[in-house]
Amino acid sequence: MSETPMRVRAVVDLAALRANVRTLKARARGAQLMAVVKADAYGHGALPCARAAREAGAEWVGTALPQEALALRAAGDTGRLMCWLWTPGDPWREAVEADIDVSVSGLWALDEVTAAVRACGRPARVQLKIDTGLGRNGCQPGDWEQLVAAARAAEEAGLLRVTGIWSHFACADEPGHPSIRAQLAVFRDAVGYAERQGLRPEVRHIANSPATLTLPETHFDLVRTGVAMYGISPSPELGTPESLGLRPVMTLTASLASVKRVPGGHGVSYGHQYTTPGETTLALVPVGYADGIPRAASGTGPVLIGGKWRTVAGRVAMDQFVVDLGGDDAKPGDEAVLFGPGDHGEPTAEDWARATGTIAYEVVTRISARVPRVHVGDTASTGGTARTPRGDSGRDHDTGGTG
Repeated sequence: MSETPMRVRAVVDLAALRANVRTLKARARGAQLMAVVKADAYGHGALPCARAAREAGAEWVGTALPQEALALRAAGDTGRLMCWLWTPGDPWREAVEADIDVSVSGLWALDEVTAAVRACGRPARVQLKIDTGLGRNGCQPGDWEQLVAAARAAEEAGLLRVTGIWSHFACADEPGHPSIRAQLAVFRDAVGYAERQGLRPEVRHIANSPATLTLPETHFDLVRTGVAMYGISPSPELGTPESLGLRPVMTLTASLASVKRVPGGHGVSYGHQYTTPGETTLALVPVGYADGIPRAASGTGPVLIGGKWRTVAGRVAMDQFVVDLGGDDAKPGDEAVLFGPGDHGEPTAEDWARATGTIAYEVVTRISARVPRVHVGDTASTGGTARTPRGDSGRDHDTGGTG
């Protein structure tokens, strides 16, 4: 890793990620594990995180977009790989040729798969999704018989193999929510019907991160772990990362760009929403909403500088925000820690989520491409560190994710 100081960097601890995967595999109690790396691995870097997860025993890797899955294949990932967010005209043929499991929720998608197969001459690996109650993608139960019949006919014709049947919980992060039991019943019925019609899926899966952690009866053959793999609790109701045996993977730091004394009554940042109560020291942190720092953190975002928690003073701008240090000293180049595991008293992603009225998934995923990712603990890189510019990736976020 270069010793050149960086304006800002996101340090991604791949050793922590591997430990999290091992913890989640133990919770899965014999089910296979899919490491979800959609949206550039929730902002952590898809390829290094996929590699680390496989090293820790993840049998599958999952993405939302086909382009994300194809990028992993192009980078050398050869294991079982699934993607699920498809639209008409997407690269179905390329995915079939790359031996990627594709998700199908309706007849239109099945038609696109079979057209791709006829064009390339290679059978597809298809996973059928049933909408058990989330109300997003997935086949409605009333249309399930028709989709199963069409998939079975295509399988008998040698066009594809149905490798999986799957679904997604809506409220698994809310312990005891009545929809969990209801969705599980619909899923069992859908799987049972498909198997009676002759389908023999390799994997049946509905468990995301919260279900992996708390609902062993939902594990079936495979669990999908997204946010938990990155050391973030799926919800406060389930506990802290530490109580769940997880360790946050990303630490976001910046170097102070300016430190200066100002008099009392000095306005700070756009709109002067903050005015200094007396003579004080202002530090400029050179990151802003173009780097993924929420503008909603204006006046609320926590930062560790000089061993103390500080709060964003005034508005977050596109490239920078200000912190009032009170009577404390600092100098340009000193480190500001926005969030990390909390080992040294720094805020966590959960702290930023509470301060900005969102969830920790969004905090890490929104960190933008101009923030370098520095991967440490990477067994594939010399010296154990690697700086990775963040590449283009699709974005898809929800509470629980598909992981």
